[in-house]
Amino acid sequence: MTKISRRQALIGTLAAGATGCSSEYGHETFTSPENAKAGAFAHGVASGDPTATSVIMWTRLAPASPEGTSVVPLRLEIAEDPEFANTVYAVGVEANAAADWTVKHDATGLEPGRSYYFRFLSADSVSRIGRTKTLPSGSVDQARFAVVSCANWQYGFFNGYDHIARNEAFDAVIHLGDYFYEYGHDGYGGEVGKDLGRLHEPAHEVLTLEDYRARHAQYKTDPALQAMHAIHPMICLWDDHEVANNSWEGGSNNHQLDEGDWVARRRAAMQAYYEWMPVRDAEPGRAREALYKSYDWGDLLTLASVETRLTARAVQIELEDYSSEFTSQDDVDAFMKNIVGAEDRYMLGDAQLDYISNAMVRSKSEGKAWRIVANQILMADVRTPDLVPYISEEIIQKVEPVFSGIRDFVENSVFKLPLYLDSWGGYPYARERFYDRMIENEVTDIVVLTGDAHEFWVNDLITDDAKKVGIELGATSITSPTIEAFLGSGTKDYALLTTRENDCVRYYDPQHKGYIDLTFTKDKGKADLIGLDTVTERDYTAFITASFEFKHKQDTVEFTKNKGLGLKERFVY
Repeated sequence: MTKISRRQALIGTLAAGATGCSSEYGHETFTSPENAKAGAFAHGVASGDPTATSVIMWTRLAPASPEGTSVVPLRLEIAEDPEFANTVYAVGVEANAAADWTVKHDATGLEPGRSYYFRFLSADSVSRIGRTKTLPSGSVDQARFAVVSCANWQYGFFNGYDHIARNEAFDAVIHLGDYFYEYGHDGYGGEVGKDLGRLHEPAHEVLTLEDYRARHAQYKTDPALQAMHAIHPMICLWDDHEVANNSWEGGSNNHQLDEGDWVARRRAAMQAYYEWMPVRDAEPGRAREALYKSYDWGDLLTLASVETRLTARAVQIELEDYSSEFTSQDDVDAFMKNIVGAEDRYMLGDAQLDYISNAMVRSKSEGKAWRIVANQILMADVRTPDLVPYISEEIIQKVEPVFSGIRDFVENSVFKLPLYLDSWGGYPYARERFYDRMIENEVTDIVVLTGDAHEFWVNDLITDDAKKVGIELGATSITSPTIEAFLGSGTKDYALLTTRENDCVRYYDPQHKGYIDLTFTKDKGKADLIGLDTVTERDYTAFITASFEFKHKQDTVEFTKNKGLGLKERFVY
């Protein structure tokens, strides 16, 4: 890995005498499974989008001779026990060619807060047994979630999913997007995938309905992903790669003119997503792209999921399109005010903003203890630290093949621009609009969950006029690379510098892959950041990289305790 020189290192730039960074604890070693079950139900089973009385049940049938067959009858059974001695629900369902032989059934009439077991049966085959859970009602003491994002098949094995599947205590998995990636063998992760013998299918970038279906099918053959789906219901959000990188309402920076019509590609991606994921179909009158919803865990919490890509997002601003004009801080200030901060740069849109706001208001009026927003992209106002003294030409050349704008990014970091213009930082008007709506409704205690960045984040959410509206917990990736792939041994120092230079950032870990183990009780919340030592081997070690508790204080949420931080990290916390 590229190393930052002693001259460039940040050692000594923080607290005098401080030593050490985060310490890992709670180590356990596991082996991720290599093979999934073959046969008629080779893509496993899944459940998701739960309510108090219903859950979406999913599978896919692989008919032995699909030619000449358009519909195959199946049977779905749901029981209170894994032996199916007490079956409480049974119904005939169909796999059909029009839906790529996927089966999705809304099982209704279930009891709140109950675990159920389910399976699908064909004429001569039985699926694996799945386990799911309805949302509770009434008084609820605790809820626990696994929070995940960014799983690129080519970058490694889904060891994080395997670790989650081993823990029956989770009430649901919250997937914040990038469930799969659209690239071909020559794209993002291809070189690593070639070394691992883990390349995407089809070999090219996915563009058509057939392509998107095939990519979904490949991911659902992964045994760790199947195991996680089989034991936990999932609450799904998509980010950009479920269609194409850096997608927005009218296109994507990874959709070129010679790749056909964008609307047709988006339509194909949406159709495949709704076929292959355990998610409810769009309500009548709502576009498929408008995947925003809310979920209630009794009197404990409300979880609202947002859609930040396809519904209303304005096109991303590319820094390199403007950076040649930056000669002074005044130039940058004008850029931030007039270009980045323009009032037509929407993110959620009016309908979604109203929906999320109403869900939060209802949650507070009903006396629920917590209000959670599941969101794809970094929300806190994180700015770049001045990287010029620390990033060498060697590092720039290493990063340029995957981020062509790295040179401009480093040179302009002195101006403290938003860290990611693809995140809420590139849409400050939309962010302040969201914050203002929360403040107007006296909801200033939100807990925002964030994916996309391949990094752990622990942030305060603060408006431009210094009002606190809540906190943010960012989940790292399942396999997608962190910045450590480029910065090497300088990554810890980069993290410390970023934390030190941003008052809203309490903790930042761009090294580990993994997920968040998130628990809520009436009195407090706790986030254990679960790291993995490898995703390029199936034998892996899982550990808690750091742990944070938070509580309600006055009208907002504050971090109260932490564990696992080194002395330097405690200093900048």
